[in-house]
Amino acid sequence: MRPPPTSELGAPAARLPRPARTPTNGALAAHASPIRVALADDRALVRHGLRLLLGNQEDIEVLAGTADVASLGGQVAAHHPDVLVLDLGLPSRSAIAAISGLRERAPHTQIVVLTGEREPMFARRALAAGALGFVAKESADDDLPAAIRASARGSRFVSASVAAGLEATRRSFAEDRLTAREIEVLRLIALGHTSAEVARALALSPRTVETHRARIHKKLGLATRAELVSYALRRRLLRA
Repeated sequence: MRPPPTSELGAPAARLPRPARTPTNGALAAHASPIRVALADDRALVRHGLRLLLGNQEDIEVLAGTADVASLGGQVAAHHPDVLVLDLGLPSRSAIAAISGLRERAPHTQIVVLTGEREPMFARRALAAGALGFVAKESADDDLPAAIRASARGSRFVSASVAAGLEATRRSFAEDRLTAREIEVLRLIALGHTSAEVARALALSPRTVETHRARIHKKLGLATRAELVSYALRRRLLRA
């Protein structure tokens, strides 16, 4: 049985209730019930710029901002945003590792990653963790509002500058028949983590991790951890 999930947020992964919203219909919907957004970026100047950018959108309302991963859970609990815009460069803890925890605790809040990193593996990991949007900062003026709207509808959005590389990466791993979960298990193993540590990091049982590990070895035809590390380096898994 899978243990109750915990996360980088430092609190039990109890689901947060979504507050009631006033029903709206037709053309009045965007005005009467805007998409509620929270911002997470460690630079106050960037958060200010994002507020200005999104403040020009009639159907988007910025509720709050935070500068670190540790306070994300409190912001989501306090404001119940429809969409969280999350910078991958937040200090002290992994923002990607926090995504799955946020999705467990607050499934009503969709996540859009905003980053200057265009490496497809970052996008793959963020989307696999539960993010619906991945926006390159260089195209934020146009892409961020579009990603917020798409995510609020439950649709995925990836900036064009990242999408092509992401598709190439997807095809590459598809040739090896690795699932997104197996890729993440492989990455952590290649980084030197034990099965017990991988289980804690991914909220899995050690037995499930061992099952994933056996499948990875079989699919890739690799026998040793050194071979797994070499594969992970070739696939650039250790940069993310």
